Amino acid sequence: METIDKIKQQIAENHILLYMKGSPKLPSCGFSAQASQALMSCGEQFAFVDILQNPDIRAELPAYADWPTFPQLWVDGELVGGCDIILEMFQQGELQPLIKETAEKYPQEDA
Repeated sequence: METIDKIKQQIAENHILLYMKGSPKLPSCGFSAQASQALMSCGEQFAFVDILQNPDIRAELPAYADWPTFPQLWVDGELVGGCDIILEMFQQGELQPLIKETAEKYPQEDA
């Protein structure tokens, strides 16, 4: 599978998806730590892709997304933004309803 196809599939299959360095429990950079912390504070499940474990995605995603940096938050197939935007939305109370509404729209089958 081509890397771009893999990225498109990940975005399509995960309605709340964070591309980050490391994992939410063990982030590998401060920006990824802050972004995943803000997302976890919203109280809904989200998927993540560790770009350090996926160098092909790390190389291809910035061009696909037209966004040069990581982390990247994708909600419902749309790029929300990076760390600064995530934190700003969280502090202004905009991230929580977005995440909650998206999670409610797609209930987990196994939950």
